[in-house]
Amino acid sequence: MTDLLQAPPLTEGVPLAERMRPASVDDVCGQDHLLSADKPLGKALRGGRPYSMILWGPPGCGKTTLARLAAAHGQAQLVCLSAVLAGVADVRREVAAAEQRRAEGRQTVLFIDEIHRFNKAQQDALLPHVESGLIVLIGATTENPSFAVNSALLSRSRVHVLKALTVEAIVSTLQRALSDARGLADSGVQASEEALQLIAEAADGDGRRALALLEGAVELSEDGNVQADLLPALLADRRRRFDKGGDAFYDQISALHKCIRSSNPDAALYWLCRMLDGGCDPEYVARRLLRAASEDIGNADPRALQIMLHAWQCYERLGSPEGELVLAQAVLYLAAAPKSNAAYMAYKQAQTAVSKGASEAVPEHLRNAPTKLMKSLGHGQDYQYDHDHPDGIAFGQSGFPEAIGEQVYYQPVQRGLEIKIAEKLAWVRQRRADELAGK
Repeated sequence: MTDLLQAPPLTEGVPLAERMRPASVDDVCGQDHLLSADKPLGKALRGGRPYSMILWGPPGCGKTTLARLAAAHGQAQLVCLSAVLAGVADVRREVAAAEQRRAEGRQTVLFIDEIHRFNKAQQDALLPHVESGLIVLIGATTENPSFAVNSALLSRSRVHVLKALTVEAIVSTLQRALSDARGLADSGVQASEEALQLIAEAADGDGRRALALLEGAVELSEDGNVQADLLPALLADRRRRFDKGGDAFYDQISALHKCIRSSNPDAALYWLCRMLDGGCDPEYVARRLLRAASEDIGNADPRALQIMLHAWQCYERLGSPEGELVLAQAVLYLAAAPKSNAAYMAYKQAQTAVSKGASEAVPEHLRNAPTKLMKSLGHGQDYQYDHDHPDGIAFGQSGFPEAIGEQVYYQPVQRGLEIKIAEKLAWVRQRRADELAGK
């Protein structure tokens, strides 16, 4: 069996990130919350006791490295599958190979990259073999395992959340690459502290990306001396982490919505820019902002809906990037507007009442009566035309089925226009209650 602790050979064409994979747990930069000597995962790996786990974290945080270290420290055979390419047949083939190894007294660690891309049938094929201990499963995912991995497989594995690497951890990784014989030590490459700092910041938490950037900077330099003034061209495209349709996507749109709700225009603008910077479709953002205008502002400022709808239309006419300014303007208005979820709560309460209630008939006086037959059946009888009354409201007329009686769903808040709405409704509801009670 190949010694997995041994560094890959210094073959031309092997990326720096691959050559610099840590050879032991103590060499890993970052993830101290999991790998410290007193943490369960750190203890298990150092003790050579790998177990089935799901590693959840952003790209370049060390998921593959930890799988390799788990197999290496446990003296097990590491088998790697990509969920993008592999199917049930591949899983069965590796299970058969694992059975042969067990007969020879060897353990198998099966590493599945992007395990969230396995469908239910593929994941189910792993269950009996994980449960029996035939294989130690290590799955890597950038997606929330609660949604991406079925519950049966989750119950047989431990979930470990890996964090994006800090700038300090990435700088340490770069410095090690410069001083390690597996990396650039024998090439005479040097880099200034400022250059390493810039590369670490541009990597945006991704250690693999940082090493690739360093490798690119070395290629750009004429003498192997990487200085800060060499980097602007290399770091021109600095898109932040953003996975369309993934956790980062939904986390960021959630942050935008919640910062609007909490009347924090500066934070809301930041998250809008993060989403646009990551390549999010501005029209998707516009749809979510229109929802926020109704759900979180509502009748406290009914203009919010109109302004957001106009902003969306303006974006459609201007396109990108000019139209993005209009969305930013709308975000600032929504965040600064008075907030009320009274309409949202009233709708949900009425929806619940309808779903739990019976199919009550429409009261006779509220029924439509376009024909003589309908009128003869009592449709519309005793209906009071509100405009004929002094206050423009027929207070003695109920709008609910008799079995239900008058209900109150809409409770305006004491913010924005709803202050006036609350005053008006309190008066109307009291007058209606008094007249209905006097009937």
